[in-house]
Amino acid sequence: MTEHISDLDDQFGGRMARPLAAAFLVNTIAPYLKASASDEVRTDMLSAASDHLYLTGYMAMDERSDGLAQRYYVKALELAGAAHDHLTYCTTLRGMSVHAVDLGHGPQAVRLADSAAAASPKAGPRMRAFLAGQQAHAAAQTGDRSGALLWIKEAESAMEKAESRAKAFGSYDPSSLAYHVGQVRYELGDIAGSIESLTEADRLREPLYRRTRVRYNGMLAERKLRVGRLEEACQDWHTVLDDYPHVQSGRCDDRYNVMMASLRPHLRNPYARDLYERGRTMAPAAA
Repeated sequence: MTEHISDLDDQFGGRMARPLAAAFLVNTIAPYLKASASDEVRTDMLSAASDHLYLTGYMAMDERSDGLAQRYYVKALELAGAAHDHLTYCTTLRGMSVHAVDLGHGPQAVRLADSAAAASPKAGPRMRAFLAGQQAHAAAQTGDRSGALLWIKEAESAMEKAESRAKAFGSYDPSSLAYHVGQVRYELGDIAGSIESLTEADRLREPLYRRTRVRYNGMLAERKLRVGRLEEACQDWHTVLDDYPHVQSGRCDDRYNVMMASLRPHLRNPYARDLYERGRTMAPAAA
């Protein structure tokens, strides 16, 4: 059920999928957690519940319900610890680091990312790339250039060793790594390099991840505009608007609002004006 809701979240956003996850948590998972069972079954139930709480926290973050997301994450850590589920424990700490980076809290993001890595000393190569990529992004946001480059190099090396693409939610693939390279480059001042990496991430991304396309192509357009590539930015933003009406996500709304604000000074340009007029018809989605 958690994996099914995760697929819905990827396609339609947290605002659409989280109510389903919350209802399942209250009506199904909570009674199971109170039921009698053998130690083995109870441990498995705690582990499955912690997975579900982590996902629900992620969707709350996507809605921009930041305090609620933190409460879900803390409860996910509690249950994962009780189940001795190191994978979900590390994944949740990393998710909390992603949240901190998203809110601009670099030092806290570094502490959480480092804690996630320390809690998983025997991680396989894909998990190591998953953790190191976030360590790199967090370090870059604090201006730690040497640390960021060290961690991104470790993520790239670990990804090369990974044998196959994982299917479970929270998996890390070459598109995810390219995104992290792009974020590190951007935080360290290399806007042109970040554009190159985000373009590569989009090329490698699976079509399932509609919300991710909206967010990351929005970032790509914003960065192209910063270096004066207005018409290319407009093309990327048109791609964003192809998906935007189908996604219910506070973070996607953020990208929409930035797009509209960024276009206003350029309305004498016909490409910008056409895009702006198209975007105005989608304003209710942001509301």
